[in-house]
Amino acid sequence: MKWIVSLAAAAGVLSSIAGAPAIAGETPSPPGARVWIIWPKDGEVIHGGKLWVRMGAKGIGIAPAGVIKPNTGHQHLIIDRPLPSFDQDIPADKNHLHFGGGQTEARIELPPGKHTLQVLMGDQDHIPHNPPLYSERITVIVP
Repeated sequence: MKWIVSLAAAAGVLSSIAGAPAIAGETPSPPGARVWIIWPKDGEVIHGGKLWVRMGAKGIGIAPAGVIKPNTGHQHLIIDRPLPSFDQDIPADKNHLHFGGGQTEARIELPPGKHTLQVLMGDQDHIPHNPPLYSERITVIVP
């Protein structure tokens, strides 16, 4: 599978991940906070497979990985996988894109087929908040 991610997003994927897994819940999520995928919409048909994914957040600030500031985190895009375990670091691979620079959008390319996308917030160490903040999983189709 071929994935294209913006240079800034690639930097987020390559950003350092905490050495030892920590238990989810060390970083509380703000009450009432939520995250979602702005675009594409569920069921969207993406001709050519190239798209900009735009991610939204309300009630929580976006901060780069490594920045320790209350009520903030950064987004991770989960592609074609279920949500990872909430008690360890979010994986960093072609199916778990890290936006450790604080990015809220990325250009990706998906091969033909049916794909799922979901956003998961992580704290400064790429660990989900407590309670975890994640979007609905959407499906897109590349003909």
